Amino acid sequence: MFTETTKAGKQGSWRQLLTTLAANATELAHLEPLRVLLAAQLDRAVEFNAQQAGLTASKQESSKKLQEVMVEGQRLATLIRSAIKQHYGIRAEKVAEFGVQPFRGKSRKVAPASEPPTLPPPTIPATK
Repeated sequence: MFTETTKAGKQGSWRQLLTTLAANATELAHLEPLRVLLAAQLDRAVEFNAQQAGLTASKQESSKKLQEVMVEGQRLATLIRSAIKQHYGIRAEKVAEFGVQPFRGKSRKVAPASEPPTLPPPTIPATK
């Protein structure tokens, strides 16, 4: 017999077992307390599934709201850093305290001293 591995599959299997037990209640009267316990567990599982689905939806909504807040916060932080650069100037080292890289100018790359290119020796035309 196939063993269910998913929650929904297990719950379906429990329902089927409970239905079969109820149909054969006279023959299996000694299993009635266990059937009642399994029915209670099934009801609790269904209740928790509904609760979990609601929490999943609220988690998705919270994730959307968090993303919106993060985008707006990043925009404000960028605006504030720009205002700090405008206030202190782009070259002031003070802006480094606010997480802004001060402009220190571009360093000029010194071209490496290269030797003049060597030319191949001139070829002398052959005389006849």
